[in-house]
Amino acid sequence: MKLLNNRLRSFERGYLAFLMIAMTTTCFSLPVTQDRENPIAIVIHGGAGTINRELMSDEMEKKYREVLKEAIDSGYQILKNDGSSTDAIIATITILEDSPLFNAGHGAVFNHDGNIELDASIMQGSDLNAGAVAAVSRVKNPITLALAVLEHSPHVMLVGEGAEMFAKQQGIPLVPNQYFKTERRRLQLEEILAKEKGVSLTKTPPNPLLAAYRFDEKKLGTVGAVAIDKNGDIAAGTSTGGMTNKRFGRVGDVPVIGAGTYADNNSCGISATGHGEYFIRAAVAHDICARMEYKGISLQQAQDEVVQDKLVKMNGSGGVIGVDKDANVAFSFNSLGMYRASINKDGVRQIKIFKDD
Repeated sequence: MKLLNNRLRSFERGYLAFLMIAMTTTCFSLPVTQDRENPIAIVIHGGAGTINRELMSDEMEKKYREVLKEAIDSGYQILKNDGSSTDAIIATITILEDSPLFNAGHGAVFNHDGNIELDASIMQGSDLNAGAVAAVSRVKNPITLALAVLEHSPHVMLVGEGAEMFAKQQGIPLVPNQYFKTERRRLQLEEILAKEKGVSLTKTPPNPLLAAYRFDEKKLGTVGAVAIDKNGDIAAGTSTGGMTNKRFGRVGDVPVIGAGTYADNNSCGISATGHGEYFIRAAVAHDICARMEYKGISLQQAQDEVVQDKLVKMNGSGGVIGVDKDANVAFSFNSLGMYRASINKDGVRQIKIFKDD
């Protein structure tokens, strides 16, 4: 019996040792889960409105598509090279601001006094930090100043001369207001002022330059971009010259965080373009992100609920672009067209202008 007990105790000790070795081996042989890179994506816009295909020449359409391609490719290349979504947004919008085709930076619309006033904003979804500027008239690329407000000030929005003093302090290039002015935009202002005075221009020969741009004379001009990088961080930015013939220091939705721009890693990033007063009242950009997070709906559905229903009921026109936390891209607009481009998480590029593209 004693011998049997000894054997049992020996077996138990051996079995326990086997279990410990087996458990240890099992624990250390499990595959190590590594952090996976998030898929990248980027989407941009150059404004929405009455963009008439029949009135746009092939040459003009080509110009717009070429700039949209340059801008989207620039931002996507930064993302591919492991750059941040913020850097991609800045690079993309800077190209659009530098183009005379869009209502932002060089080529922005004139205010009532014949000058240019610019607005811009940027927001990071990782920490909900944001920066914005409004009514600046000498900052070459307002989106870079918006970023400086985000990164180097305790504030969210700076305006006018104060914003330009800050730009000078930060070493951001300043240019004469004349730099932003183009003949096309000057003629647009003159036409509007003449109509206000009751002067009919129908008897005079149409200006060839204005005639060349009749396809989008009612376009609601803004430029914007939204991107998600390999870390899953979303950033959104928007820049504009506002409305032609604006007066009294009017500022639209673009620099208003939650109206023209919003980003949250928990849901999505949005950049808007349209009649700013309605976008402010509807808190469009934030509302789309909130609907995604609280209702659990898709980015496309959230955009459509706000743009195609809520805004339409208010008589507000325009559109939005966005990227969600899973790198899905989406557009929604209630106008005849929107200059837009995207490169989705599969690396597929799309460039579109008209509603039926």
